[in-house]
Amino acid sequence: MADEKIGKVKILATLGTGAHSTILHVRRDADGKDFALKLVPIEEEEDKKYLEQAKHEFRVGQMLNHPNCIKVVAFETETDWRFRVKKAKLLIEYVEGETLDKAKLLKLSKLVRVFEKVASGLVHMHKQGVVHADLKPGNIMTGPRGVVKIIDYGLAWIKNEPKDRIQGTPEYMAPETVQRKMINERTDIYNFGATLYRLVTLKLPPKIVPGMEGVEMTEKQFLEKFVPVDEINKGAPKELVELIHKCLSFKAIHRPERMSEIQGTLDRLADELGDDSAE
Repeated sequence: MADEKIGKVKILATLGTGAHSTILHVRRDADGKDFALKLVPIEEEEDKKYLEQAKHEFRVGQMLNHPNCIKVVAFETETDWRFRVKKAKLLIEYVEGETLDKAKLLKLSKLVRVFEKVASGLVHMHKQGVVHADLKPGNIMTGPRGVVKIIDYGLAWIKNEPKDRIQGTPEYMAPETVQRKMINERTDIYNFGATLYRLVTLKLPPKIVPGMEGVEMTEKQFLEKFVPVDEINKGAPKELVELIHKCLSFKAIHRPERMSEIQGTLDRLADELGDDSAE
């Protein structure tokens, strides 16, 4: 996979635009396969951080091989006449579907099965020494025939490497990430719990990021603001409610230790609720 080239492509559609990238739906001339092509312009000196992020995303993608983790197929750059990089290009597996922040609301039975697959993907990432560090509805894709993919490895951390910068999406970040810049398996578990909370309740857990006064939230304040899942969604199964609450424990030590525990719980729940993932 590391030796693949992007080659010539035909642009079929624009899939999305971000703060500093555009993602296109393309078909590669060489084999007629469909891919997502991420284009990252490098126009100013300060844009070099986006080049490094694209290289990092490719490197992380090469470490992963799991049906619930998006495949990053190739990385190339375009240079100008002075051999300065002007554009970074990532060729990514194409998924026909939508991210969970845009998809229609899912029945609980389907949602549980989707998150069992997300947990499975995260188990694989953690075994490879990778922490996603930015799990949220917008970074989970679902498609026909039960397809579920974790996407966007731009902020992922590889174990035992320096954490140059700590970023993430404030609404989903764990307390210790905000307060002590910690990233590990248990911060991914908090992100996972916050994402599941959002999709089961259509609300967000209390945001840990300091307010305008710069004062950090305490555990007591968090618990005062936290609305239990079953107060909002009375149809949520007790075991699912307990799992989400445990994942969202303010102190990391009180969360599940491994994603595999979470996957096992969701797998059992999905069987009890009935699997309609093939719809």
